[in-house]
Amino acid sequence: MDVMPQQDPESRQPPEPSPQDPYVMPAEGATAVPPPPPTLRTTLRRAAFGAVAAGVLLAGALVAVEDGEGDGPKEPGPVERAEAATTAGSPASLSDLTALIGDRQKWVESHPKDAPSLATLGTAYVEWARRSADTTYYARAEETLKRSLAARAGERGNGEAWVGLAALANARHDFLAAKRWGETVKRQQPKAWSVYPVLIDAYTGLGDQKAATAATEKFGELRKGVPALARTAELYRGQGWREDALATAREAADRATQPAEKAEALHRLGELAWERGEPEEAVAQFDAALRTDAGHHASLAGRARALVALERTDEALAAYQSALEKLPRPEYALELGELYESLGLDGDARTQYAALREMVAGAKKAGVDESLVLARFEADHGDPDAAVELLRGQWAKQHRSAAVADALGWALHRAGESEEGLEYAERAVGTGVRNASYAYHLGVIQRELEDYGPARRNLEQAVRTNPAFSPLAAPLAREALDALGEPPPGGPGDLQPPPPPPAPAPKPETERETRPEAPAPSKAAPSTSPSTSPAPAPSKAAASSPAAGKPEAAEASKSP
Repeated sequence: MDVMPQQDPESRQPPEPSPQDPYVMPAEGATAVPPPPPTLRTTLRRAAFGAVAAGVLLAGALVAVEDGEGDGPKEPGPVERAEAATTAGSPASLSDLTALIGDRQKWVESHPKDAPSLATLGTAYVEWARRSADTTYYARAEETLKRSLAARAGERGNGEAWVGLAALANARHDFLAAKRWGETVKRQQPKAWSVYPVLIDAYTGLGDQKAATAATEKFGELRKGVPALARTAELYRGQGWREDALATAREAADRATQPAEKAEALHRLGELAWERGEPEEAVAQFDAALRTDAGHHASLAGRARALVALERTDEALAAYQSALEKLPRPEYALELGELYESLGLDGDARTQYAALREMVAGAKKAGVDESLVLARFEADHGDPDAAVELLRGQWAKQHRSAAVADALGWALHRAGESEEGLEYAERAVGTGVRNASYAYHLGVIQRELEDYGPARRNLEQAVRTNPAFSPLAAPLAREALDALGEPPPGGPGDLQPPPPPPAPAPKPETERETRPEAPAPSKAAPSTSPSTSPAPAPSKAAASSPAAGKPEAAEASKSP
């Protein structure tokens, strides 16, 4: 028998048997003999006693109601809060998520064929692994979700297990698999809102902006409120619509009620502030997120990034170390290593880079593909050719997001293939995303190819967007811009109109008299004064001739 996953273990006790239950044994002995009918005196005494007792009970009830007037409904426990967040499409706090996992583990031990509970448990494992960076839970998630499908196939209504597998594939950066699982659910249940977040993540990872936009719009139709606002803000952010992203993210933060949901919204505001070069605002938003939910460890890394821009280096180092202790992601190790390197602490930098390699290797054993962050490291601090190989593999898997395009373009440049790298770098910037690092990479590649005008524009864009986007790269961006110098006055030469042809020399007076008189203009065609007639445009052959615009060459051509 299927049991709803929301049922609490405490409520699974069998009910007390009622007297009418046929399995209740009949009374035996003296209690089986009916008592004799009461006398009139006994009846009156019982009636009087009953009236007094009723009055006492009524008064007590009134006092109890008055004393408990302020008592509301029972506060939901951690399991109920986690279930409510999942039902609403919002994140649960780590403590509530832990309680939900423990509850479902206990339940499926005695109900191993409960497909909905297994699907809930498997999806909770995915979320826990993603938010704690404990990749060992991905294997548990896969096993549990497969058990759920074995108990009830997806075609028979177990779409939530398929959604869980899509979320697992996204977490492992296997976006094609996530797309397949998600689209399978969408075909069978087009109005199931829970499938659209995983589809949005899959399409974004594949660089399919059109599909990601359509999925975000559909999710907003099916699921109103904070989750839809959060997804819409991310869509606007990826397209470079800063004002729209900021307005939508603020609305999501204002409307969020649960701590984990609120912290996620504040974290998004911090990231937006950081990307537009406002580190003070970013620190304030990350601090607010951590005050709201101390378990939002990603805000520790965001705070560290912004503190670097404010030159509060000691605080930044402490924040990075705390983030890596609680959420050991390889991208944080790369950022901390580059901070150490910018400070001249090469030994500490090497330690972080070694930790990064260990994290990537451990993730690979758990089925997680961290090629992107590893390639970024190799391009700048290791083997650029190895970075190119890793990223070509990503591109072959159709992982063609702006992040992959930017990393591949930069790796090709670092490997000495700037002309090929230009195509990918332009593609990354062409998505519209406002990323200072992308603009910096494109500007450096264009400068290498001696395309100085566009190089200057993109380097200026990088410095203007976020002056402290990287402790290592931001100073290099300013140096490259200074080396290019100011643009020449008047703008690029190819945009200037061609000079007008020289006016013909006036003829002698005698020559004018011997020339035949011009016929009088007809009435149908009004006369045009020679002084107002436009000068004839030079022919294409004359414009493209090497001698065009060179007086010496023109005089030489007239000489015999």
